[in-house]
Amino acid sequence: MNNTDPVSGYQTYDQPPGHGRPARDQATSRRIALATCTIADVAAGLLGLWIVLYLLDANQANPFVEFVHGTADWLSGWAQDIFTMDTKGLRVVLNYGLPAVIYLLIGHGIAARLNRA
Repeated sequence: MNNTDPVSGYQTYDQPPGHGRPARDQATSRRIALATCTIADVAAGLLGLWIVLYLLDANQANPFVEFVHGTADWLSGWAQDIFTMDTKGLRVVLNYGLPAVIYLLIGHGIAARLNRA
């Protein structure tokens, strides 16, 4: 077995078995990390879009607005009515904004961990 790098001419040493990850595993891990980031970004984007549509007083009968509102309700169902202040606009911002931030933090945190491993 030749331990010389053909490009540089320097001697290289073989890695012990199990050292590092194969390139295929790294590529799979990166794809999963990218998918995780994308899902988190889409979820946060839909929640943010609903906040903007609500604050701009969008037509609630519009099918697109109904879709965004229904999706945002589903994504933030666990966080509904955490904040119960009298100002409805602020309540919507906080009750939908908190899940958006949490999805971003968790999604990007998981992706960073996958890319680092």
